[in-house]
Amino acid sequence: MVTDQGGLDDKSFNASAWKGMQAAEADAATNVKAKNVASRAEADYEPNLTSFVNQDCAFVLAVGGLMGAATDKIAKANPDQQFGIVDYKSAETNVYSMQFDTAQAAFLAGYLAAGYSKSGKVATYGGIKIPPVTIFMDGFADGVAHYNQVKGKSVQVLGWNKAAQNGSFANTFISAAEGKKLSDTLKAQGADVIMPVAGGTGLGTMEDAAAGKFAGIWVDVDGCQSTQYCAGILTTVVKNIPDAVRDGVLKGAKGEALTGPGFIGTLANNGVSLAPYNQFDSKVSPELKAEVDKLKADIIAGTVKVESPAQPK
Repeated sequence: MVTDQGGLDDKSFNASAWKGMQAAEADAATNVKAKNVASRAEADYEPNLTSFVNQDCAFVLAVGGLMGAATDKIAKANPDQQFGIVDYKSAETNVYSMQFDTAQAAFLAGYLAAGYSKSGKVATYGGIKIPPVTIFMDGFADGVAHYNQVKGKSVQVLGWNKAAQNGSFANTFISAAEGKKLSDTLKAQGADVIMPVAGGTGLGTMEDAAAGKFAGIWVDVDGCQSTQYCAGILTTVVKNIPDAVRDGVLKGAKGEALTGPGFIGTLANNGVSLAPYNQFDSKVSPELKAEVDKLKADIIAGTVKVESPAQPK
């Protein structure tokens, strides 16, 4: 597995992917040996991928949409090598793409945030403006809009304008200090629920959430399992990367051809979900919990449509 610049300890998508690799290694039915290398810069992507090709690995996983172009290039140069990638749709037939319709779960988070907010202002910001990030922000904004429509309210979303596809970005996934700056600004503007979609950058926001400055919403993997900031985390928009990676690795290790459209995680197949409310469980009203559960069922049934330009196809 080759990480992007966030590294293994990002408490987010790189860590989730490695968890999937480790789960494959623990599978008694196979003889998987998992190894990883962390990319320190974009220039590391191609040599890191190539190094595992040269080691005759049965399956080489790239983590994150930022690695898309490098993965395509190395896969094209090595047609007999099986690759996988998280958060990117590759056109190469020897790359197994794992994508997630996180707009669906983020829609639930937006509705929850709007219902939980006391100030009438909630916020989101991104790490880098790429589709795997903006898809969360689109779903969140639409969930708030749905709450307003159903309830006749006017909760505002700060940090993202879905119609304009523009908003607040830290331009990094690895700076907690930059995340803290952004959430300080959003808090000053009145937001009392903030969802960073920014990998390690979002940890600065969660630190302030745990200190009681506002409620935070984490992404990718349940923040109460992956960070020390559970006291400030209302919920997490979960991307079930571990299971998708585990299944892909096991197939690749067995020499199965991973062809076709790849994997797309949805609410229906548990590829995306909303985490438990954990320490906020008693603070979320039973009525709001029931509404979120009903909304999930309606999205799965197709009676509530969730759309984003960044949705996987």
